[in-house]
Order: sequence, then structure tokens, then C-alpha cells
Amino acid sequence: MSFTLAIVGRPNVGKSTLFNRLVGRKLALVDDQPGVTRDLREGQARLGPLKFTVIDSAGLEEATDDSLQGRMRRLTERAVEQADVCLFVIDARQGVTATDEVFADILRKKNAHVIVAANKAEGRAGEGGYLEAFSLGLGEPIRLSAEHGEGMEDLLSALLPIVDEFEARAALAAEEAPATDVDLGWSGEETEEDAEAPEDWRPSEARPLQIAVVGRPNAGKSTLINAILGEERLLTGPEAGITRDAISVPTTWGGTPVRVFDTAGMRKRAKISDKLEKLSVSDGLRAVRFAEVVVILLDVEIPFEQQDLRIADLAEREGRAVVIAVNKWDLATEREARLQALKEQFERLLPQLRGAPLITVSARTGRGLDRLHDAIVKAHEVWNRRVPTAQLNRWLLGMTEAHPPPAPGGRRIRMRYMTQVKARPPAFVVMTTHPQDVPASYERYLVNGLRGAFDLEGTPIRLILRDAGAKNPYKGKKGLGGPSALRKHLG
Repeated sequence: MSFTLAIVGRPNVGKSTLFNRLVGRKLALVDDQPGVTRDLREGQARLGPLKFTVIDSAGLEEATDDSLQGRMRRLTERAVEQADVCLFVIDARQGVTATDEVFADILRKKNAHVIVAANKAEGRAGEGGYLEAFSLGLGEPIRLSAEHGEGMEDLLSALLPIVDEFEARAALAAEEAPATDVDLGWSGEETEEDAEAPEDWRPSEARPLQIAVVGRPNAGKSTLINAILGEERLLTGPEAGITRDAISVPTTWGGTPVRVFDTAGMRKRAKISDKLEKLSVSDGLRAVRFAEVVVILLDVEIPFEQQDLRIADLAEREGRAVVIAVNKWDLATEREARLQALKEQFERLLPQLRGAPLITVSARTGRGLDRLHDAIVKAHEVWNRRVPTAQLNRWLLGMTEAHPPPAPGGRRIRMRYMTQVKARPPAFVVMTTHPQDVPASYERYLVNGLRGAFDLEGTPIRLILRDAGAKNPYKGKKGLGGPSALRKHLG
């Protein structure tokens, strides 16, 4: 069975390094300075035969007020209460501190299953700290070295009895549950008809819609995601740059299974000198590449700053569907005039995203979230759209008859055939003579025509020109001609 393991402890004891070790990837940011992790990060871990969810948490500090450290502590304590098992990590080289003792008392009250791990225990330097860990009264500690992977077998041995207890409880509950004879309509075996069914791009529990929320610092990204989730899942506050890791959170939003990525605020490169901020921005850029729809969150008071335009251009170059959301709309005055000005700025400054939806929202009050949801779902549908080849070629004929391609040097350009070779984003190949002579302005004419004719507004479109005079590799091979073969060949 699956269970949840929360890794907790003071700052800089190696929690994120251990998290990365358990999930098998460098998901959490790691640095020598304390307090790198601020939000709760979840990952799917595997240790021997066990598969479970592991949570990396912020470092526990003795702060109970509304400061940033106090808010981080409350978030971590909530994870402790919700987790099945807590792994309390101490620094074996520093030994047990007074703060460790305070948190040991808290963990003893908040969670029934607590395992103490003395990290950085490799060599003689950690021997004393490991022995001191017995004084916490939480059972026999485990010697670990998260950086070198030592002690993982001991951690597995400590987890197995707890998992056996969970399984025994689950089996007892199943025996006491009432029987049912309802026909669920599925035998559990895949039929030939199921195996041949085409892959569905629509969001599902197995494949949720991936959404990345990006923008400059203090635009309200974490507050927006908390409003979508309906709970204070991510750390928020008036301080700029609170979020550091790109945190992904699964949920069902308006009936749509989604996974939302909260990213660190992205400033101009010239202003970034801190190594940790560089890592945070890099993590955010990686989230954009994993996403299907990118929500670019603007501040209504300072929209379309230079950095906003760079972020939007990055999303377009990565081929992601884009939705523009203007936050803090509840603070705006003269809203009709302001909205008209925003739309004019959008069309003028981001022509490459023409037709992308622009939605006004208030992350603080939750207004506009239903419209944002609908815009994201529509953008995702357009991003996955496929246009039949017959329709494309009828459209191409009409476009070239209305405005024939130029004839540079007296050589007439003939566009003979067109097909869509992929979606996500839509990509089209045009077989033409002299493709190198087709001007960029005519390519834009075709791309804009595709948007209008096939309702592809707001999604990046890739147009590839190929030489129609090149040798056909399928000529003379029976059964290998036609659009399907061309798509396979062009890739």
C-alpha cells in the first residue's frame, strides 16, 4: 500500500538532499545556505519494495508569529499532522540542539509514527551526534548520509513494520466493509477494441492537464494557486520572492484534473546575482518546458513590463499554449478603460501570441477564476487540435489564389501540398518549390490565415516549408504514397 512520509527538521540538516535521494531525481533545490526550502514539495519515492509519497518541508524554526519563518513553521506542522510517517532529521555533526529537543516534543504529540534520522553521520565526525539522538526519546535513530546514499537499508527496515501495521488495518477494514454485487462494467482485462482505441489527449486522473503559473516576483502566483486549490497550500505574504522551488500540486479544478506548477518570480537577468535565485529561475524555466498551458500572471498596476514580455516570448518559443491573466483586478479603477488599454498593449507588444485569451482575476477574492479555468481548457484543446489534410489543401488553394506567392528573380513559387504533421503545438508542412525564396511576410500571411480559418487563436503555430522538387523516397513503392506516408517521412 502507499503512504505519506514527511521529512522534517531544522534548516540545513539535509532534508532536500534526502528528498532528492528518495525520489531518484534532483527535484528540490539544494544549497549550503540554510532555509532554501520554503514550500511543501511532494514526490513519488521508491525504497526497496516500498512505493510512497515523500514530502520535503521547510526547516523548523522557533517562530510562532506571522513572520515568514512563522508561516513556514505552520505549513510544516500541517504536513506533519497529515503525514502517515514523519522522518525527523538532525545534523549528526552538530549533535542534538535545544531546538531539536523542542521539535521532538512537538512531533511526539502530532504524529504517532516518528523516525529519527541522524544525517551527515558518515565517518567519526557524526558518531557523537548519532549517540545523542537516543536522548530524544523517539526510538533508535538511523545513521544516514543523504549525500552519499548510506543508511537507506536501515531506513527501509524502520519503515517496513509501520507499513505492515497500515496494511493490517486496511485488511481489517476491508473485511468489515459490506459486500457489493454491483456490476462495474469492466472485467479488468484489456480487450482488443480497447487496445486499438486512439490515445485521448483530454485531461484525466492518470494524465492531468499540466499548468505552469509564471511571472515577475510579487505578482500573486502562489496566492492564485491557493485560490484554485481552496486552501493555504503554498506559502504567501507581502515579501517578494518567497517561492523558490517550482512546486507542483495536483488537484481537480472545475471538474478538470490538473497539476499546477508554482514558480519563482523571474526578474531581469542583470538584476540576478544571488546563486540561489539563479537556481530558482532555472527551476521555473524547467516547469515551463514541462507544462502544456502557461499562465502568465501580470500585476494590474505594472503590466507588460519588459520581463513579462520576455517570459511570454519564452513560452511561445517553447511551443506552449499561453493564457494571460491580469491579477489584483479588485484594486483597479476605471476598469473598462483599463481593460481596453490592456488589450491594446497586448496586441501591440505580443503579436506572436495574437488571439491568446486575456483574463482579469483577483487571486485574493477568487473572482474571475471560473473564466480563467475555461480559458485554460480552451487553450489546451486548441493546442491539441488536428486539421484534416483535405481541408488544409482546400484552404491553401484559396489562400494562394487570393494572394499568390511572390516570384523572386522571375521564378514562380508553387505551393503544391500541405499537411499537419503534429499537434502540441500544431505544426504544418507545406511542400513548395523554392522554399528558401518564400519571404517571412508570406509565411506570416499563411500562419495568420491558419489561425482564423481553423480557430487556432492563441496557440503557437509551426510552419515548415519543404522542397516539393526533392526526390520522393516513396516513388515506385506500392502502398507507401499519400499523406500518411508523407507525415511519417517528415516526422
